[in-house]
Amino acid sequence: MNQTKPAPTPFSANYSPQLPELLLSLNCTIALTTYQAGKLVFISPNPDKERLITLPRTFNKPMGIAVNGDKMLVASKDEVLLLENSRELANSYPNKPNTYDSLWLPRVTFYTGQVDMHDISFGNDCIYAINSSFSCLCKVDGNFNFKPFWQPPFIDKLASEDRCHLNGLVMVDGAPKYVTALGQTNTRQGWRDNIAAGGILMDIETNEIILDELAMPHSPTIYKDELYLLLSASGEFIKVNIAEKSYEVIKKFDGFCRGLSIYNDYAFIGFSKLRKNSSTFAKLSFSDKANFAGVKVIHMPTNAVVGEVIYQTSIDEIYEVEILPDMIRPNILNTINDMHKHSLSIPNNTFWANPEGKEQETISRLSRVAYDNIKG
Repeated sequence: MNQTKPAPTPFSANYSPQLPELLLSLNCTIALTTYQAGKLVFISPNPDKERLITLPRTFNKPMGIAVNGDKMLVASKDEVLLLENSRELANSYPNKPNTYDSLWLPRVTFYTGQVDMHDISFGNDCIYAINSSFSCLCKVDGNFNFKPFWQPPFIDKLASEDRCHLNGLVMVDGAPKYVTALGQTNTRQGWRDNIAAGGILMDIETNEIILDELAMPHSPTIYKDELYLLLSASGEFIKVNIAEKSYEVIKKFDGFCRGLSIYNDYAFIGFSKLRKNSSTFAKLSFSDKANFAGVKVIHMPTNAVVGEVIYQTSIDEIYEVEILPDMIRPNILNTINDMHKHSLSIPNNTFWANPEGKEQETISRLSRVAYDNIKG
């Protein structure tokens, strides 16, 4: 008698046995975005040190994320969402009280329109985001859909034509400093003609091109005053020598790397599967073994791969990887589900509102009472 194997569960993954313990020792959680699956995913260690916990939450084509203390930004298809963390509301979360140590809750939605926002960051004066559609770095403040702030000097017109595929952003002292793009072209999607070797790294203060002929640069990051980035098309993790306009390869992978966060001497690097029937991926020289999606962890002092999580289902393409420090079991709510509307936060106190909405009854953070019929 033939027995049918059960279908794999969503977000099934294989991971290194030492990864849960590593995340526990670092006291952190991995956050990643997958626009292909429409999810922002938290990867957390179970306190038993033997398992990882995956918490996916639906967002509309999430791309760049940024974290500044208890504030988070998520760039999505046509919005930028500002969330704030409440540890008090996390403790009394109605569906699972005394489970989470943090709870990210929506606070403000900026309606940007479909401009293909990529990297995003908190600045000293406002929110900055890479607007790939209009080939510019822009400000997001709610007064307009976006305010153009800077364009590469080779772009002669503000137009929704994705002329150079601007994508990465690095801030220095709260101000935008470096950007990456996949080309120096000034025509509609002109960067596609030399997609595998036309990338650049620029200083936006001087308009100087620091590096060119790069293999699809993504995810520029400053760590200990050094600039790092990923060359997605060659699978390389590099460190840039800005003064000499050169770089050294720290690690070369057989895989499409995109999404980088460095924390306590560990580099967390995202990888995406190679899209079938894609003219872009057909130009890349990866082996069949490169067709995977997940996160690899590199110990910077030794360059050793010390952990990985590889997804078998649900996740094919990763854009952003971010580390949430001092969080072992965070939760996050979106605006698609009404659950966030029951959370109330005021100075010096928090409440969970009565889910029936018939009375003004609230659940104080001190009472720890749960309403099981709230669906999160």
